[in-house]
Amino acid sequence: MKYITWLSKNLSLSIPLFLLLGLAAGMTLPTASLSILIAPLTILMVYPMMVGVKPKQLLVAGDNAVQLWAIAINFLCIPFVAYFLGRIFFAEQPELALGLLLAALLPTSGMTISWTGFAKGNLPAAIKLTIIGLFMGSLLTPFYVQFLLGSKIPVQLMLVFQQIILFIAIPLIAGQITRTLLVRKHGVEGFQKNYAPKFPAFSSLGVLGIVFVAMALKGPDLLDSPSLILRLFIPLLLLYGINYVVSTVIAKKRLNRGDGIALVYGTVMRNLSIALALSMTAFGEAGAQAALLIALAYIIQVQSAAWYVKLSGKLFPMEPQK
Repeated sequence: MKYITWLSKNLSLSIPLFLLLGLAAGMTLPTASLSILIAPLTILMVYPMMVGVKPKQLLVAGDNAVQLWAIAINFLCIPFVAYFLGRIFFAEQPELALGLLLAALLPTSGMTISWTGFAKGNLPAAIKLTIIGLFMGSLLTPFYVQFLLGSKIPVQLMLVFQQIILFIAIPLIAGQITRTLLVRKHGVEGFQKNYAPKFPAFSSLGVLGIVFVAMALKGPDLLDSPSLILRLFIPLLLLYGINYVVSTVIAKKRLNRGDGIALVYGTVMRNLSIALALSMTAFGEAGAQAALLIALAYIIQVQSAAWYVKLSGKLFPMEPQK
């Protein structure tokens, strides 16, 4: 547990480490059979997060402005930014454009809450953003992909929905059952003190496992074409850069400090694990290529989130005590 917790708390180090380990495995070992681990690792990532979800939090009044801005950015702005970046950089490679679009269509993850807390933002708003973003992204992703890339990428809507049910609905039900049983046995205080803090670490373990498998399966392709790494990083950097700028400008002009920080992390943090799992299970060979881009997005996402925590003090100065 000590080592798992360390990996979870140091994702800016552990994700590149597992990327390199996966690449080494892909270069030296037969890895084709590792693809069967994608589904269980994704469930391992999502299930612990769902134990902490309280659907009743959606009914709590307040935070309307930040929620509406987040929905607008997450579903009316960023997916189309990703689509046009894909048109520019991957006009002849729609499978890579698919990876960029999937990364943009599934907002928020458990890290949304964590990074909002690190930057001293509005945690209740971040929790609600995470729940809403997860469910809306799950419902809308198949239709966005069909509408924007359906002419170039075969999209089996039912297969995509089946994978979403497997990766989100089933872990949600299992997580709620787990939470109910633990609270019934140990009480709310016992659950919050002894069990709730342990679940996020296992979620991070699932993330690291997926990163490892993705690089073991597709990493050698990157080494065959080193220039591809640069070609993937440039549109990813642009996507995240535009996202940070748009969210920060709106946060500073329209929201208070706590809500503003929650908005930034509720829109820039993408659920890359589910995007990666979907790409490798629901889109065939095109999805396997898309997984390369999504795996590299982890590096940018985690490192940029850590840097933004340091910048948040200057961008969103604490209000003086009266």
